[in-house]
Amino acid sequence: MEATYPKVIIYTDGSCLGNPGSGGYAALLFAKLSNGKVIRKEITGGEKNTTNNRMELTALCAALETLKGTCNVTVYTDSEYLEKNWTSVPLWKQRNWKGSSGQVKNADLWERFLQAVNKTHSLIQIEHVSAHTGIRFNEECDKIAKAQAKAFAIYEE
Repeated sequence: MEATYPKVIIYTDGSCLGNPGSGGYAALLFAKLSNGKVIRKEITGGEKNTTNNRMELTALCAALETLKGTCNVTVYTDSEYLEKNWTSVPLWKQRNWKGSSGQVKNADLWERFLQAVNKTHSLIQIEHVSAHTGIRFNEECDKIAKAQAKAFAIYEE
């Protein structure tokens, strides 16, 4: 009999005021417990001098790091950077973080992504959604990430 794992849905977004500049990220996690109850967890943060792609990837890493065991995870993101690159990570690592056009950007965060996935042995699927099209939780992540970026901008003055 095949094992069934909890299903987790994650929405992520990153924001940056300037690129580089103050950045923020947000992730919303939803999981259905065995008793049928759905739980929601919000993860936020940011950095002072960063890029939008780093914030997008940090949101994903932070979300995956909260998983306690093996899960079937579907990630919804408006980041083409995440959607196009996540399947290349094992090959990049094998090549000492070199891609077809040289050194992989954000290799430290891609390594963090791999560690989070390997820790739980979770099955990950990343789905691209269009930004600013009324997708409820994507819009919510966008607002939270922008607020985080603004909060970190205060410290750059």
